Amino acid sequence: MNIGIIGTGNIATYLVEQVNGKQMVNGRIIAVFGRNQEMGHQLSEQFRADFYTDLQAFLKLPLDIVVEATTVEAARLYVKDVVTHKKDLIVSSIGVFKDAGFLDELKTLAESSGTQIYLPSGAIGGLDVLQSAKAAGGLKRVQLTTRKSPASLGMEADKENVIFEGSAYDAVEQFPKNVNVAMTLALAGIGIEKTAVRIIVDPAIEQNTHTIEAEGDFGKLQLQVENHPMPSNPKASLLAALSILAVLQNKDGALKIGN
Repeated sequence: MNIGIIGTGNIATYLVEQVNGKQMVNGRIIAVFGRNQEMGHQLSEQFRADFYTDLQAFLKLPLDIVVEATTVEAARLYVKDVVTHKKDLIVSSIGVFKDAGFLDELKTLAESSGTQIYLPSGAIGGLDVLQSAKAAGGLKRVQLTTRKSPASLGMEADKENVIFEGSAYDAVEQFPKNVNVAMTLALAGIGIEKTAVRIIVDPAIEQNTHTIEAEGDFGKLQLQVENHPMPSNPKASLLAALSILAVLQNKDGALKIGN
């Protein structure tokens, strides 16, 4: 499996280290596309993956799958081109789909191109339960409570405080680098307008904590995940990078677990 990475940041670096450095996937990252030439050339030299600054040249390579590991703004610019070139796609910046029309457009394009779009679970769990619960329209309520340190949110605070309470749509709009999980939950569950989100800044914690609550005809769900941040970036959870790695590991497997 030939893998391409869009991005040269913390998640992209972690994936190149795991895939090319530690051979954690039945495949290899053969190319990296990005704007940071210093980091791109460093990854290229250390892990023998060609570095590109021209997206079209990158997408002309014999890539089986491309991992987007950038920002919401950059993802909006690049992901359509990936699908147009008939490459399978893993989207890391799931907040890009707060525009439902853009998601529908990309899905239609993927269907016509015969490609697959993968949305990794990121820093949370329970997505299989939500998808099963909504299968017959019986999912009634979904709420996410995210508790993060000031460093993780890129702000200063000396006491615990609720800094946001509203819909997943507004959460993604106001905190695009911190609550990809809200968008993921919304897509798996009852939608971006109906999914409720609370964000709490807490200087007493070091781990990012996400608590998911759901109710419906199936019963009730309560799940809490306490994530270690990536050592190189306190704003990103290690589990988010691991979930992308898991998609790559399981992509061509004969056995599929869960939805």
